Amino acid sequence: MQNVESDFAERKNRFRLLAVGKIRCNSKGGFTLVEDSNEDRKAFRQMEDNKTVQSVERALSILEILADYGAPMHLGQISEQARLRPSTAHRLLGTLISCGFVEQDTESRYRLGLKVFRIGNAATYVTDIRQIAAPYMQELLERCNETVNLAVLDKGEVVYIDQLESNNIVVVRMFARVGNRGPAYCTGSGKVLLSGLSEEEFQRYLATTELVRFTTDTITDAKFLEREIERVRKDGYALDLGERDEGVRCVAAPIKNYEGRVVAALSVSGPSMRMTATYIINEMAPLVKETALRISERLGYQSVSDFSLVKGSGQNESQGRRRLRAKGNN
Repeated sequence: MQNVESDFAERKNRFRLLAVGKIRCNSKGGFTLVEDSNEDRKAFRQMEDNKTVQSVERALSILEILADYGAPMHLGQISEQARLRPSTAHRLLGTLISCGFVEQDTESRYRLGLKVFRIGNAATYVTDIRQIAAPYMQELLERCNETVNLAVLDKGEVVYIDQLESNNIVVVRMFARVGNRGPAYCTGSGKVLLSGLSEEEFQRYLATTELVRFTTDTITDAKFLEREIERVRKDGYALDLGERDEGVRCVAAPIKNYEGRVVAALSVSGPSMRMTATYIINEMAPLVKETALRISERLGYQSVSDFSLVKGSGQNESQGRRRLRAKGNN
């Protein structure tokens, strides 16, 4: 009923403008504004905006109808359920087909396309990671009693999707909170997620990101950040030594999927008075890496060739030690 009413309102406005000569039909089957007063422009824009928004609503309703039906549908069935003229439904379906959201079989019936499933899987993937990671995060919290975080990368920013807080008496105020998003270059989780980008993606990130200083320890030099991300790739973990929040340190490790792609970051954060260099290197980094690896294996990651994630050694491990030693806190 809503579609019918909005159709009527749109046609009424269009006929009014046509009747008084404010708009005319153009060669493309649309309408062109003839006169140019502010009132005319406003009415014309409103008509065009309503038409655009309405098209989106109708296209989405068609996707919902196909999803609810659960089987290929004929044009007549779709137009009837969507309360649209067959010509309108056919036009919208044509656009959805060209974009990959709908497919048409040999009997001219319509069904959802693979792109819909891909988008749906992407939306549920975050939930899946949270559910899979939850018991491991709880175990990590019980073993170290520091705040445990789970984060993903979205549009070049780190987004925290889960967190278990420490019950230590001394708790520092941190930026990391569930739902918060922020710069990736100055957090342990963010660096781990950046390390999973291809070289081309990482260079694009550098070219489009301003390295703003939050504390005296924030990395603001692109070349230094490149070296830092390379260290993360070699060591299998990232450090945040008070780069986003003063007095807060963080150790993060990558969570990988069955393709070996970094899909999330597991991290532990705490005050620098507890997160000393010795504690981070000897206990925390191996523990976080091991836990992240176990979650990765649940996602289908094959860890046979990635033994260094758990037992960092020699040259690679010493790079992290050098950064901590430079802070003068052992």
